Amino acid sequence: MSGVMDLVTFGEALVRLSPPNCARLESASLLDVHVGGSELNTAVAAAGLGLSTRYVTRLTRNALGKMVERVARSCAVDTSHIAWTDGDRVGLYFTEFGAAPRANSVLYDRKHSAIAGITPESVDWKSALAGARVFHTSGITPALSPSATSTTLAAVKAAKELCVAVSVDLNYRARLWSERDARAVMTQIAEQADILFTTEEDTARVFGIRETSYDDVARRLGRQFDLRVVVITLRETPSVWHNTWSAVAYDAELDEICRGPRYDIEVVDRIGAGDSFAGGFLYGYLTSGTKAGLRYGTALSALKQTMPGDIVYASREDVERLLQSGDLRIQR
Repeated sequence: MSGVMDLVTFGEALVRLSPPNCARLESASLLDVHVGGSELNTAVAAAGLGLSTRYVTRLTRNALGKMVERVARSCAVDTSHIAWTDGDRVGLYFTEFGAAPRANSVLYDRKHSAIAGITPESVDWKSALAGARVFHTSGITPALSPSATSTTLAAVKAAKELCVAVSVDLNYRARLWSERDARAVMTQIAEQADILFTTEEDTARVFGIRETSYDDVARRLGRQFDLRVVVITLRETPSVWHNTWSAVAYDAELDEICRGPRYDIEVVDRIGAGDSFAGGFLYGYLTSGTKAGLRYGTALSALKQTMPGDIVYASREDVERLLQSGDLRIQR
């Protein structure tokens, strides 16, 4: 695939292994295999709704690296700018699904993964971003290594020079870096961003911003970093497998708080929900603005949480059907 891309995403791909039926890892004799990673999940979500998308990463040229590429390509995501290496490794992570009162848990095995060895010279950013409308990354990517930090900053700089809008999911991971280190790097990125996805908790930990309402948090972020749009996803967890899901956004051009629909979800797998939200939002935003972004993002990510794996397999028709009716009868 070549030519103009609506969306280019950059970040780590991982292979996920998880025991079925809420089994403990230490007793597992069988593991389900899925491919994921924040920015890959976002690219797939947007592609499913109709955007042309490209995914940039660094992968080891082995069976696991090829698995990642195959999944991306099968979801209509362009992989022509993946940086391949014969060394390093593809990162793994293990998910153990719980049930109340035992929460879900994650175990990472990603040290010395291929993406950690990426450098600004690994990717021809001018070519990768040529004609793109939006470049998207997350706070996970620069946390992986010093060279991943410098590469993320170089990619953001290249996007700005090419007049490509920059979209960032704050996505703070305490296991990867400290709040202090995250603040130093993510402040630089947020100052160049146009769209920011976050949660109230991540905002407090990374930027030290706390307010009395989600609306005020979104407004403060927008004004502090001169952002076009700030989106905060909202999750309530009455139980491990019953959640409510929605989002609010501050649109600087409208100087208005916008609200998405609210869904009660029977959760099958919540991993990747925020990533699919970002993909759905960017589709709606690029086609019809912030309010449409909230509608598509919230609905698509609600659907994602009803299916196993990190990636959402849903079309624009699926999302629009949910937005129009939310009917739970069998579709025949």
